[in-house]
Amino acid sequence: MSWQKNLLSDLEEIRNLIRQTKRIAVLGIKTDAQADQPSVYVPMYLKKTGFEIIPVPVYYPEATVILGETVYRRLIDIPGDIDMVDVFRRPNDINGHIEDILAKKPKSIWFQSGIRNDTAAEIFAKAGIKVVQDR
Repeated sequence: MSWQKNLLSDLEEIRNLIRQTKRIAVLGIKTDAQADQPSVYVPMYLKKTGFEIIPVPVYYPEATVILGETVYRRLIDIPGDIDMVDVFRRPNDINGHIEDILAKKPKSIWFQSGIRNDTAAEIFAKAGIKVVQDR
């Protein structure tokens, strides 16, 4: 099968992906002080519904804990496997994280609503990583 099968847009495929997901690294999470922003309230909701959240902020070097969880500066520094990387970065900024994401080998990557990077999505899909964009 071709790499395109890893680009998910079908609702049933996305539901199945979520059912298989337990551990989510949130790339681009902000601090609790920005709780009114999607990059905080989405992971907060995910945590409340039972997912393990691993904060990976891009800024806020002083932050060591977000949403009660230990902060990691890079995906590759997170111990153990990751089911999903939930991305809250501008489309062009994703390119700076491609190597780190590929090195960590998550099962999936989710570009949040309004975020599309077809080049990065193709790279991840060809590496066997399931990709959801702009949702």
